[in-house]
Amino acid sequence: MSVDIVKVQSGKQTVFNKKLYNELGSFAGLLLLSFVFSIATDTFLTVNNLLTVALQTAAVAMLAMAETYVIITAGIDLSIGSILAVAGIVCGKTLLAGFGIPLSVLAGVLVGGVCGLANGLAITRLGIAPFIATLGMMSIARGIAYVITDSLPVSGLPEDFYFIGGGTILGIIPVPVVITIIMALLFGFILNKTAFGRYIYALGSNEDAARLSGVNIAKTLNGVYIVSGLLSGLVGVMLTARLVSAQAQAGIGYELDAIAAAIIGGTSPLGGSGTILGTMIGAGIMGILRNGLNLLSVNAFWQQIAIGLVIIVAVYIDKIRRK
Repeated sequence: MSVDIVKVQSGKQTVFNKKLYNELGSFAGLLLLSFVFSIATDTFLTVNNLLTVALQTAAVAMLAMAETYVIITAGIDLSIGSILAVAGIVCGKTLLAGFGIPLSVLAGVLVGGVCGLANGLAITRLGIAPFIATLGMMSIARGIAYVITDSLPVSGLPEDFYFIGGGTILGIIPVPVVITIIMALLFGFILNKTAFGRYIYALGSNEDAARLSGVNIAKTLNGVYIVSGLLSGLVGVMLTARLVSAQAQAGIGYELDAIAAAIIGGTSPLGGSGTILGTMIGAGIMGILRNGLNLLSVNAFWQQIAIGLVIIVAVYIDKIRRK
């Protein structure tokens, strides 16, 4: 075995160990929180409550997957909450127009993908910073949602549509949780086992080095923001189905929860590192923290303070790890 091969294998082993340590650290935090709340309340460690946590966390977990892809490239997507809203409204309107559930779901998801592509093109073709480009899309998508609906809910959707957002499988497992797990497996596989995933990490680690290595920067970034838009669109459809109503106000503030879940799960805000498994754990920490504080009757203002502190601690740990 040559020296170069040994070095490459050693480097891969080091990266694998870092990912493993990050995920173990996040998972230890998840277990610690669960242990504390199971002692502090009688209702936390019950099947019904844990299923409620999983259902409430599903939307944020999927949006956090989208943010994970974007943040690994050292970018950020502030528009996912607004894309979610406009995708849900398009889905609801097409349902009312009689296009049927499959086509309407597809229309909502594709609208999310188109918004994501617009973000990508603004960044790669116009040279606009991700923060500004997605901030603009956040306003545009929300405005379109208000214009289409005139700020009124889109109601009267078919009852069968509810299954996507509020139904259960085997009478107990919420459908959104199953969809989230499938999406996590799919996008985790893409990130870890495909050339596209390797390009995303390379882009976030060192863009100049990635370009010199032959990575198509524009194509990769467009793909990342399309993924973010598609996942946001799917969440918009799920939330619309759960409420059997589409609303222009849906998803306000979700982008912050998604970013927080990704960072708490070990995705570096400086780019170059992060995993879907870690993000799922981060979303779980957010969900359990909110649920546990609700059970302890802690008001929403203190919950925001607690989540903010967790984010600061997560970023500080990332800073120490990079040293």
